[in-house]
Amino acid sequence: MWAFVVKKQLRMRNLMKMYVGITDFDWFNTLKQANCEEVNFWKPGGRTNFKALNEGDLFLFKLHSPKDYIVGGGLFLKFSILPSSLAWEAFEIANGAKSHMELNNRIYKYKKTNRLSDPDPCIGCIILSMPFYFDDVDWIPVPHDWGRGIVQGKIYNTGELTGLQLYKQVQEKLRYQNIVQPVVMESPENRYGKEQMIKPRIGQGAFKVLITDAYHRRCAITGEKTLPVLEAAHIKPYSLEGPHEINNGLLLRRDFHTLFDRGYITIDKNLTVEVSHRIKEDFGNGKEYYAHHGSKLIILPDCKEQLPEPFYLEWHNENVYLG
Repeated sequence: MWAFVVKKQLRMRNLMKMYVGITDFDWFNTLKQANCEEVNFWKPGGRTNFKALNEGDLFLFKLHSPKDYIVGGGLFLKFSILPSSLAWEAFEIANGAKSHMELNNRIYKYKKTNRLSDPDPCIGCIILSMPFYFDDVDWIPVPHDWGRGIVQGKIYNTGELTGLQLYKQVQEKLRYQNIVQPVVMESPENRYGKEQMIKPRIGQGAFKVLITDAYHRRCAITGEKTLPVLEAAHIKPYSLEGPHEINNGLLLRRDFHTLFDRGYITIDKNLTVEVSHRIKEDFGNGKEYYAHHGSKLIILPDCKEQLPEPFYLEWHNENVYLG
């Protein structure tokens, strides 16, 4: 149960930090009706970082007044500033809008801009995993210390009486609704292996954002940084039990992504690019791609744990690459 997740998180750290963020009913209702499994709680500013929570902390949704209720939430995964086009590509309806145009119109309303002055507006994206949505009868009134002057949100923690009471209320509602969410660590050997730590589950949309940021928004092979043509590629496809983890991904220019998925290009365990002779045999050209044969990846994540995992690279070499 989701309540068990939150309870175990509390035991492990002895303190649960929560953020109550203000949003509108239409955003919440769109997500609830679609039963989205990941959420982009976006901020129209697109300039200020969000540092209130750490990965795995609880983020709660509070509706605008006069609906002063907490109506759902999720686990905080990451914050990123993204153009709305990428946010839509990654999350679609999980942005709380039914179309990219609707998303942009909501952004323009808050920013007081328009498509001519701001064709691809940047927004602050608070990416949440494992969201939950309360039914109306289970909405939780805001804590007694909630001030009318709060514009964006407020931090609570279980080290304070008000925060502890709020945490218990959320846990009780989750238990009552019997909201179930698995929490596991994915590993190359066992995708659903033993539980090692509480970790927000990464969805497809979050994977795209995590890969984009880990590779500094540049193609790993070419260094291209024109964001609309860059795509997050799985090394081992999710459909074949490859996880949504950074070490199972690459950020590639769209044409290189296509060739990688079809086996015309691979990356060996030394992070060297290999280009198959089949490109020339099948299409009669490929000069641009052969120029990269034998080259090292030029853009990589800073964190060692996020580098492409040899296990997945070898899988691609042996099962996808045409040689």
